Amino acid sequence: MGNSTHTYRQDERNSNIQININGELFPRDKAVVSVFDSGFILGDGIWEGLRVHAGKIPFLDKHMKRLWEGAKALDLDMEMTQQELKDRLYATLAANDMQEHVHIRLMVSRGEKSTPYQSPAVNIGGPTIVIIPEYKTPDPTVNDRGIRLYTVYVRRGYADVQDPRINSHSKLNCIFACIQADKAGHDEALMLDPHGHVATCNSTHFFIVREGEVWTSSGDYCLDGITRRNVINLCKANDIPVYEKNFSVMQAYGAEEAFVTGTFAGLTPVKEIDGRTIGDGKRGPMVDRLQALYIKMIDDECSEG
Repeated sequence: MGNSTHTYRQDERNSNIQININGELFPRDKAVVSVFDSGFILGDGIWEGLRVHAGKIPFLDKHMKRLWEGAKALDLDMEMTQQELKDRLYATLAANDMQEHVHIRLMVSRGEKSTPYQSPAVNIGGPTIVIIPEYKTPDPTVNDRGIRLYTVYVRRGYADVQDPRINSHSKLNCIFACIQADKAGHDEALMLDPHGHVATCNSTHFFIVREGEVWTSSGDYCLDGITRRNVINLCKANDIPVYEKNFSVMQAYGAEEAFVTGTFAGLTPVKEIDGRTIGDGKRGPMVDRLQALYIKMIDDECSEG
């Protein structure tokens, strides 16, 4: 992860964090789930990545809505309300005395099974809900120099195979893409849809800028990322032409700017795709403008109430 958007500064405080498993706190080295857990056996579950800013979790309602929609799609009973889960998240932060520069991995599996088998009929008890809060500050040098993408052979597939709109634990599709990009010496994978159009990256969402317009994929073959949607809405609110549309890798090569979005690092410029320098290979004015708007959006979100 030397130049990944998920590259972060090591923090020794993470060795002493308390992790929440089904409402109970455990020290990091004691936080475990059963080998019969659905998430471990089958990748049967959903998750969210959350950030903490000024003691608050921005856009939490949107994350909860996506989590509950994923649970419904998987026919997974959360056995608690959204407010109860919000309270548990904040209680975990309070127990760790965390206010800033924190990333939370919220994971929900179908829970423990009586035997290793696919059917939910052999599940016993309720879901497993894990909250891992860590001190993570994005490496600022990555934002300054940008990342290098590699177009991989692994495609984002049709919804009737595995719907890419579900933020599931089953991430092999993205892991294969990540491995291929890493083996090619690049920072992240650029993934196409079944028709050869640009879909997304393996762990972030992809945007290009052409003649003052911001383009991103149609969204048919990617998760509707919270940051992705926020950036689209910021463009609309600030008279920046923005389009969710099909476009090719060739059109990405010819863009003036490119960037990726994600909850952890926000907006990160892309300096190169498949060995082609994007624009002049430096941060562009659109990235600067959207980053400033996004930071203000987070500040406004966390100052409310």
